[in-house]
Amino acid sequence: EAEMPLPKPSRLYCNAQMGPREIRAYCSPSEPVKNMLRTAIQQLGLSARAYDRLLKVARTIADLEAEKEIAVSHIAEAIQYRSLDRKFWGG
Repeated sequence: EAEMPLPKPSRLYCNAQMGPREIRAYCSPSEPVKNMLRTAIQQLGLSARAYDRLLKVARTIADLEAEKEIAVSHIAEAIQYRSLDRKFWGG
């Protein structure tokens, strides 16, 4: 049975509200995750802000799966959502 993710500070309503401090605390990526993020940033030309947004989305995906750590599959899914965002809304 999966353990619930770490509780977030009560002032946060959702992962999208995380600032840099919370991102460092709750979204610390493993080396394989960092490697995938670096590759995505280079190939898709993403900014540092996009890096943070990908981590927040991946953290949400991991939370929905009751996972403590962000996995490569969570980052891959977040990247797919980012690609859809760019394709359909120019974001």
